[in-house]
Amino acid sequence: MTHDASHQPYGTPEVPRVAVRGEATLEVDPEIARIGITVSARGTDRRTALEDLTRRNNAVLDLVKSYGDPVEKLETGAFSITPELTRHGRGERIRAYHGRVHLTAELNDFTTLGELTTRLADLELTQVDGPWWALRPTSPAHGEARRQAVLEAVQRAREYAAALGANLAALVELADLGAENAPAPFQAAGGGMRTMAFSAAEDTGAPALDLEPQRQTVYAQVNARFTMTPPQL
Repeated sequence: MTHDASHQPYGTPEVPRVAVRGEATLEVDPEIARIGITVSARGTDRRTALEDLTRRNNAVLDLVKSYGDPVEKLETGAFSITPELTRHGRGERIRAYHGRVHLTAELNDFTTLGELTTRLADLELTQVDGPWWALRPTSPAHGEARRQAVLEAVQRAREYAAALGANLAALVELADLGAENAPAPFQAAGGGMRTMAFSAAEDTGAPALDLEPQRQTVYAQVNARFTMTPPQL
């Protein structure tokens, strides 16, 4: 009983198979940048700390929102009010309260990013961390990397076949590495981080920071199997 060669795991002498891996690495400009914003307050009682924190938080929100469309996301993260204890005699008492709010902003305009970062750092008791550069999950760069990886796999298979005096006949399988339970390929750290921290500035009207976007690495890898004509050995 004969079987179709396409169902044979390793091909046959009449219909040999060639298995290759295709890879592609692209360096592209980032599409978005994220910054972390920490607003702080300190008061001798809880109410004072909360009022100051609320006022500064609202000032940050109003400033970021005033930039409109370049700001794609603005999210509030952790919030805390922490008592500062001090020893008094044999006991402890609350000396002050410290409040913090953490926010994250995501922008798509890097000129705006430099200006906003400077203005935020100029606010009282406000710290800015970042930027973290990134591509959107829907960036066409991901698709282009996958396309180039497939083209490289086809080219590599043709070269192997040509070395044997054969030609490619058909594609049997094309798979991402994850589809075959293989180890995931290396990818650049999520966003290619280059982190800086900015505290409240001494003087007002500071010039906007000139931020140089960090190029992103996009990587794709596929496994491909082809059948080929009998080699000329």
